[in-house]
Amino acid sequence: MTKSLKATGNQLADSAFQLTVLRQEVVDVLHLPPFHQKMGEAGLFPLRPLAPAVLQINVGKMCNQVCKHCHVDAGPDRKEIMTRETMQLCLDALAQTDIPTVDLTGGAPEMNPDFRWFVEEISKLGRKVIVRCNLTIIVANKKYHDLPEFFRQHGVEVVSSLPFYSADKTDRQRGDGVFADSIRALQMLNAVGYGQPGSGLILNLVYNPAGAFMPGPQAGLELQFKRALQKDFGIVFNSLFAITNIPVSRFLDYLIESGNYAGYMEKLVNAFNPAAAAGVMCRDTISVGWDGGLYDCDFNQMLDLHVASPSSHIRNFDAAALAQRAVVVNQHCYGCTAGAGSSCGGTVA
Repeated sequence: MTKSLKATGNQLADSAFQLTVLRQEVVDVLHLPPFHQKMGEAGLFPLRPLAPAVLQINVGKMCNQVCKHCHVDAGPDRKEIMTRETMQLCLDALAQTDIPTVDLTGGAPEMNPDFRWFVEEISKLGRKVIVRCNLTIIVANKKYHDLPEFFRQHGVEVVSSLPFYSADKTDRQRGDGVFADSIRALQMLNAVGYGQPGSGLILNLVYNPAGAFMPGPQAGLELQFKRALQKDFGIVFNSLFAITNIPVSRFLDYLIESGNYAGYMEKLVNAFNPAAAAGVMCRDTISVGWDGGLYDCDFNQMLDLHVASPSSHIRNFDAAALAQRAVVVNQHCYGCTAGAGSSCGGTVA
């Protein structure tokens, strides 16, 4: 895959079409219960938010990679980029709250021309900054080679996707040569202190399954990754997050094209876990789109499911109003509530 679904005119680039496909398969074809019914049976519908702990901001869909599982449908051909004006609105909203953590994502967030300014301004507000770094951006162009040092200076927590500790599985999911570039970037991050004991510089990795299956136990995967990366490349990191692939955008396209869609959805529904459902990230996260729209999570953002609140854009951010909302759910939410659960910070149950 070298272009986004949007660039190729794929029907699944349309969020409304994705939602139709999700409902038809789960309810009409497989005759499985809709997600809100399953939540109701668990006493969790409507799902109410907790005090927000994370403001997750998508600063643009532009990316140097075109990964097969990407729920953002990001890539070099995506031109949606957050403006500095919208970033300032985010800073103004943040200043009104005591939300401790800002989680910057994309695309490749570093490709936003105002990325570094934004990190510096968030840091001035005394908030922790997490950057979802795809690693290859660090080595993609010399203008990004100093990112490890920039991250270090501002105490940024780096979270990076690495599908596996071998080239074959990684390149199959993320593109030829991605594994080698990722290893080089991890070594550059290690060199400035990231992942090193006692440094305080946090480097976490993300594992997404490279197929139509759920991740294995997170603790076991972390041990495997740590042993292999240390042995083969001298790389150290803090934690591994195992994240279930959510059936939206490019992963949904993969499921349909490979004939795995019905089986995967059935697997997710049958693995529904009330304990995981109670701990989903949408309860303590507010997600901001590149254009300033507000969502309960990054997945809802990609499906254009805005928060159910009058405060639906960062320009009219109202923490009190948002606290009264019910979290918007749909069939894709089975992905976050299956098995041990899934969030941007890994398993939840």
